[in-house]
Amino acid sequence: MIVYLPLALVLLLFLAGWLILSTPPEKSAAVIVSLLPLSLVGVGVLLTLLGRGVIGVPMTLIGLSWWQRKRAVQRAGGGRRGQRSRVQTGALDMELDHDTGDMDGQVRGGQFSGSRLSQLGRKDLMTLYAELSGDAESRAVLEAYLDRRFPDWRADSGGGGGHGESSHDEFEQMSREEAYQILGLQPGAGEEEIHQAWRRMMKKVHPDSGGSAFLAAKINAAKDLLLGRR
Repeated sequence: MIVYLPLALVLLLFLAGWLILSTPPEKSAAVIVSLLPLSLVGVGVLLTLLGRGVIGVPMTLIGLSWWQRKRAVQRAGGGRRGQRSRVQTGALDMELDHDTGDMDGQVRGGQFSGSRLSQLGRKDLMTLYAELSGDAESRAVLEAYLDRRFPDWRADSGGGGGHGESSHDEFEQMSREEAYQILGLQPGAGEEEIHQAWRRMMKKVHPDSGGSAFLAAKINAAKDLLLGRR
């Protein structure tokens, strides 16, 4: 059986190499880092079986310890990476990246219908803002986006930009499906997942951190609805 162990190691290295090469370049580094502790464990076990336990056992223990620390860090970071929340208003369909706090969205109507906000220049965004004068909810979301992209945009609006203030009363018609979308969760998510998503998002959008009072209120309303508090 020991004769086949080197062959098994070569096969594992081949599979690891194939996985790295088949991964997009921007994600290759993350894949390599993820494979390193498992590689240490594999090599350590092989050396131990070949009678090199003096080296193999410590290597295996180091690999296992490294893997456990990575898992603990991932759990402390608040769950899955790459989650996005969605907030839809009458004129805008917005998304918030949980990891970076970046916002972007698509215009749902008017002369800029179908355009991404990130594709519009400052002048066009101010024109869109003026068009939304009769849609307070869409305006509040656009204000949050403008605050992040052009912090001094309110000077262009003649000081007329609001501050996105809102209350829970405005969200009484929110559905559970919308609440899950706002928190970036799948239907049926548990209470702990809801709390984690809420905490993660509030760090990105809370007014005390330069965020939006409107979005913070919307996120609070979504959490309360899913937890049965209203």
